[in-house]
Amino acid sequence: MESQTSLRRVIGRRVLLLFVLGDILGAGIYALAGKVAGQVGGALWVPFLVAFVLAALTATAYAELVGKYPQAAGAALYANKAFGIPFVTFIVAFAVMMSGITSASAAARAFGGQYLAEFVSLPTLAGALIFLGLVTLVNFVGISESIKVNVVLTLIEAFGLLVIIAIGVYALVVGDGNPGRALEFHPFNGAFLGVLGGTALAFYALLGFEDSVNLAEEAKDPQRDFPRALFGGLAAAALIYLAVAFTATMLVDTETLRTSSGPLLEVVKVAGLTFPPKLFALIALLAVGNTALINMLMASRLVYGMGREKIVPAVFAAVHPSRHTPWVSILFTVGIAVVLVGTGEVGGLADTTVLLLLCVFALVNVSVLVLRREPVEHWHYQAPTWAPAIGAVVCLVLALPVTGRDGSVYLRAAVLIAIGVLLWFVNRLFVGRVTDLDPAKISP
Repeated sequence: MESQTSLRRVIGRRVLLLFVLGDILGAGIYALAGKVAGQVGGALWVPFLVAFVLAALTATAYAELVGKYPQAAGAALYANKAFGIPFVTFIVAFAVMMSGITSASAAARAFGGQYLAEFVSLPTLAGALIFLGLVTLVNFVGISESIKVNVVLTLIEAFGLLVIIAIGVYALVVGDGNPGRALEFHPFNGAFLGVLGGTALAFYALLGFEDSVNLAEEAKDPQRDFPRALFGGLAAAALIYLAVAFTATMLVDTETLRTSSGPLLEVVKVAGLTFPPKLFALIALLAVGNTALINMLMASRLVYGMGREKIVPAVFAAVHPSRHTPWVSILFTVGIAVVLVGTGEVGGLADTTVLLLLCVFALVNVSVLVLRREPVEHWHYQAPTWAPAIGAVVCLVLALPVTGRDGSVYLRAAVLIAIGVLLWFVNRLFVGRVTDLDPAKISP
């Protein structure tokens, strides 16, 4: 019976590490390095370092909860076990789903920017909408994802970043660039608020590690392997990001980075170590495109799972008769994405993603402490109590307007959550009270 109802545990520690690293690497660093520089000036690496430290606090909570409950459902599962309130569980799942759509929208804006301009000249919005159309087509036709594909894309994304690091090493050896710029602060609102605002934005580049919990049921030894893969992937991504940020600010002035939609392409163009700009632009487009595709696949499947379990109106569970894909959920999620790409730039959409997930992270940090009252028999990693406690406070602080986040970000996030609340109550009106909400059944 177990072999018929359980996923196969076939993923080892190394592949899990690459999956975590691949989930983190992507659109964030390729698209947002310049926006972060606009917050702090030349010391671009500082917000990325602070964001890594803060992300590691929440990662301790995920590491404990995955070991304790090695099931594919993530934050919704943990909230459900901690509080047992169906509406809270639903809102957490819906917030995660909406964060995927806003992340894909940010990636679409990045895709339609300067990287695409290396091949064809289009308005950013037009390029973003065309890209969303292609993602929707792939999503509708159907795609067979595998860990091997993720590993290949991870290597491509990492290769592009290693090219930037190699450019930086070469520049230091021959004496190019201005390394002293990496210690310069030119924030608009003072050093502290500048770093705080930059950190809130840089957090976007480190998101993705939470998606890896969906592999908990397929890892060979999740209790031991997941914490090592999670912390190892975060640390590797942080080192890569710090080196890339230092190289970017050393070779390109802050104003150019701030105004560019392809900041790392600016580095390639001024580098003494020659690398074809078009090839790098293609690598960046693959990295950005992969981020959007994965997010839209996740979002549409989450909506489908909710519809199948009658948590939202059952129409969202409709499957195309020939393609066997959840076409209503696909149209619903891409419809929201189309509206979103017209409401803000890359920075604003990325900030909306961060805001939604910061609220989810805060709840996960609280959940791990609440669930300490329910020990399990098997061994698992246990986070030091101070880590998730500080993590919850930090997430709430970064979610506040004190970071300098634009008011439109809060409005956008509120509207997205309001859509979920509306769907919840409409469904209750026509279907009835939800008494048994199993997050595992709505997990992508």
